[in-house]
Amino acid sequence: MLTEKQKQFVYAEEADVLNVALFGMTAKEWREINPKLAKEGNIRDYTDLVHLVILNNLENSNAEFIKLGLSQKERLIRLNDSARNQMKILKNNNGIKELENINKYLIESK
Repeated sequence: MLTEKQKQFVYAEEADVLNVALFGMTAKEWREINPKLAKEGNIRDYTDLVHLVILNNLENSNAEFIKLGLSQKERLIRLNDSARNQMKILKNNNGIKELENINKYLIESK
């Protein structure tokens, strides 16, 4: 059985696989580049809706890839390909644009 510390390490490592696939950097690398923002949140807190949608999709794909027994390297390659393809599709998606406008409106209304 894994200790809590071991579980956290595994989770953080998998989160970084997703971060590298989507953002091109680990959470630690982002914090080093953005120390002021890192005091208030993390890379995922400062991204846009398109990236959050893709991240959610990548999390699901990664779980399936793990079940299939793919290596971390192979998963990273596939996840990065998927992220790039989704970005092409979603960046001009009208539904996503509408949700971003609603989100922007809600933030500005506060």
